[in-house]
Amino acid sequence: MKKLLFGTILLALVSVIPIPTMAQVNIQISFPLPPPIVFAAPPELIVLPDTYVYVAPNINVDMYFYGGYWWRFWEGRWYRSRYYDRGWGYYNTVPSWYFDVDPGWRGYYSSRNWYGHSWSYERIPYSRVQQNWSSWEKNKYWEKQRTWGVQGYQPRPTQQRQELRQQRQQQYIQKPEVQKHQELIQKQKIEPKVQPKQQIQKQQIEPKKEPQVQKQVEPKQKQIEKPQVEKSQPQQQKQPQKSQGKPEGGEAEHVK
Repeated sequence: MKKLLFGTILLALVSVIPIPTMAQVNIQISFPLPPPIVFAAPPELIVLPDTYVYVAPNINVDMYFYGGYWWRFWEGRWYRSRYYDRGWGYYNTVPSWYFDVDPGWRGYYSSRNWYGHSWSYERIPYSRVQQNWSSWEKNKYWEKQRTWGVQGYQPRPTQQRQELRQQRQQQYIQKPEVQKHQELIQKQKIEPKVQPKQQIQKQQIEPKKEPQVQKQVEPKQKQIEKPQVEKSQPQQQKQPQKSQGKPEGGEAEHVK
């Protein structure tokens, strides 16, 4: 009954959860961490117009701060951390906010010009960003009160922003380091698929052998030994009583 109930539950799970999703659960991929960056002091940040993404313009590596995390792109992979100088961990997808970031922001930063408008950006200490980033985004601080520091700022139409996102996605996919990383992921996904199946089969077969042998052998010995002793004793006691009545032919001849 328990086996039937377990089989019913397993069948229900298989029908609900897609097979590719179940296969991905056992896949564990590890990648090297990016080299550390030495900071003499906590970095100053600027906020990029049309986003709530903060960047550190004084370092050569593209590092972003968004949503309470530091983000870093390295060798076609993304890493994030709560700290700007340590604790990096591999992030297995592209952050959704990244395609809102203009890839030419460094040029606009150097010229202090954002798409033909004077850009008086503000250098913000990291401690201030860390304390206020959530409330700033919630209250739309940079666009309502500061207009991102861009003179004559006008927000882009929604359709234009969507088109820019799509263009940046295509540019991102075509990067050689991104393509190389995707090929590496596909190779590592294929190899682990054989090993988990073998391990699951062993776990299903080996544990069943031991309880079956113990349950089948031990009870049979107890059931056979006890009835032999109990039946032999009453037969020896009843033999004299049968000789007093009408004995069967075989027994009477044996008594004589």
